[in-house]
Amino acid sequence: MDFELNANQESIRDAVAKICSRFDDAYWLKKDKEGGFPADFHKAMADAGWLGICIPEEYGGAGLGIMDAAIMMRTVSESGAGMSGASAIHMNVFGLNPVVVFGTPEQCRRMLPGIVSGKERSCFAVTEPNTGLNTTQLKTRAVRQGDKYVVNGQKVWISTAQVAEKILLLARTTPLEEVKSATHGLSLFYTDFDRKKIAVHEIEKMGRKSVDSNELFFENFEIPVEDRLGEEGKGFEYILHGMNPERILIAAEAVGLGEVALKRAAEYAKGRVVFNRPIGMNQAIQHPLAKSWMELEAAWLMTLSAAWQYDKGLPCGPAANSAKYLAAEAGFHACEQAVMTHGGFGYAKEFHVERYLRESLIPRVAPVSRELILSFIAEKALGLPKSY
Repeated sequence: MDFELNANQESIRDAVAKICSRFDDAYWLKKDKEGGFPADFHKAMADAGWLGICIPEEYGGAGLGIMDAAIMMRTVSESGAGMSGASAIHMNVFGLNPVVVFGTPEQCRRMLPGIVSGKERSCFAVTEPNTGLNTTQLKTRAVRQGDKYVVNGQKVWISTAQVAEKILLLARTTPLEEVKSATHGLSLFYTDFDRKKIAVHEIEKMGRKSVDSNELFFENFEIPVEDRLGEEGKGFEYILHGMNPERILIAAEAVGLGEVALKRAAEYAKGRVVFNRPIGMNQAIQHPLAKSWMELEAAWLMTLSAAWQYDKGLPCGPAANSAKYLAAEAGFHACEQAVMTHGGFGYAKEFHVERYLRESLIPRVAPVSRELILSFIAEKALGLPKSY
């Protein structure tokens, strides 16, 4: 059992960190205040070839694994970019896995290179206002009419829809009352984002202002049949191939965010002098920070374990969900403690830790709640009756 990064993984970390160093604290502070998609950061990552890290080489990607991607995403977040930087490229890393796995060679040649090059940006439209995490109850309908589907309905909390050229959409093609199982009758599409047929309303939110979140309204939105992925009615099965990698990457991002907050707190504690001594000498300051360090280390090991299982083709649902849960909690505690270590200055934007704290709530609530993860682990790992 070897816990050391190999030479290739170290080079990934170092190369990504070098790109991120061009986008300093002042850059992300300005983005947090003013908003606006970090297009120059997105372009820098695309130009260096990182947007296709997990996409096969024949379609312009690097063909690497989720563990490599996790190392990259932790590095992005830990640079100080936090969830703002990570979310700007997150979809590229995991989102199009259903295309890779279930798309035809023609679809892959048509759909993937634009994402890898950064010429196209995509959003992932699954969640709806009245269904939450109960994905099988989606109401958005895609009705086939000859060589096209016509979509009507709405989605919510859809990231990057303000700038996306493409959309990965899950919609019901067979009414719920006509299927034997609630997981049947959902279909997955990857197609052009037609703003004439999709109304996009941005949601004002607590943090990550530079990466928009939106509510979408579809009115007679047409999708060519050739943009459907796989078989009609099997979309729920297909999106599962993106969910575990997403949880692993969110975990890596949460660890990175916690790490940068912890480093700032430790540096501040060494330099801040009160009662003629640095506050870092006080155990009331030391102990919470030490605890956060241990929590982040443990969460990172769980994240690497989940990534290893996924890359080996092993069932990784419990590990991926556990990594997401542990990393989100560890990241949040580290960010909270960073604010408290700074005292009143922690509340000031110029010290950045208040931004980290706001962003640390994202991995706690998305893409799946803490409570549903606990219910899932109780069922899958402990054999307890299903509760949801």
